[in-house]
Amino acid sequence: MLTIDVLTLFPELITTPLSQSIMGRASDKGIIEVRAHQLRDWAHDKHHRTDDYLCGGGQGMLMKCEPIFEAIEQLRRENTKVILMTPQGRVFSQPVARELAAPCVDGGDAHYIFLCGHYEGVDHRVIETLVDMELSIGDYILTNGAIAAVVVIDAIARLLPGALGDARSSEEESFADGLLEAPAYTKPNVFRGMSVPEVFLSGNHKAIAEWKLDHALERTRTNRPDLYEAWAAAHPEHFSPKKKKRTKLTHYKNRKPEQSE
Repeated sequence: MLTIDVLTLFPELITTPLSQSIMGRASDKGIIEVRAHQLRDWAHDKHHRTDDYLCGGGQGMLMKCEPIFEAIEQLRRENTKVILMTPQGRVFSQPVARELAAPCVDGGDAHYIFLCGHYEGVDHRVIETLVDMELSIGDYILTNGAIAAVVVIDAIARLLPGALGDARSSEEESFADGLLEAPAYTKPNVFRGMSVPEVFLSGNHKAIAEWKLDHALERTRTNRPDLYEAWAAAHPEHFSPKKKKRTKLTHYKNRKPEQSE
């Protein structure tokens, strides 16, 4: 089981989104337990302050050591990993999500404490002494780290056995194999003159798989050339001159409308 404690000044930003949909069902099944804690509960002054002015001057306020140390020392277990959400951290990605989900995927347990930064961040003594991993969800600034923590927790939870209705779902999504997901379709087969690609109606699973790979590659090359180049370098055999050339189906924007059925 995955157990997560979140330390934040805004617990409702954690509890509300993570009680819905897949996350809510995973919690009901006992696959994951997320507890959001108000960091002010560990601040003992009259106003329950968790921040103070920066030593040496500077704009903004910094989160204080005392409440954070007390909270983590109270919540920590033998197998705990403390994760700080901060713009200065390692950029979160699907491989990192798999790394954090791995102990539970293999049948074990894991316990993470997510520390959500606010204001100008946290006193660096917290990072030096308590934090095991610093994570960022991208090169931009959010109002607080609780928003970022929800993103990370959701991505991890989707990888846990039993969290999704179909175990294959997490394997076929974008980034699962280093590529963006191929275009997907549902009924009706023809809508406003736009047809589902014929290969999906053929029943030829090998041809469908080839179509999906080709179009996943094309989408990745267009939208994420960095991922495309990495995949191409790792799979040179796919681009071998001896490889049979497949027929490329154009995107809707380049196709002429067909008559509706």
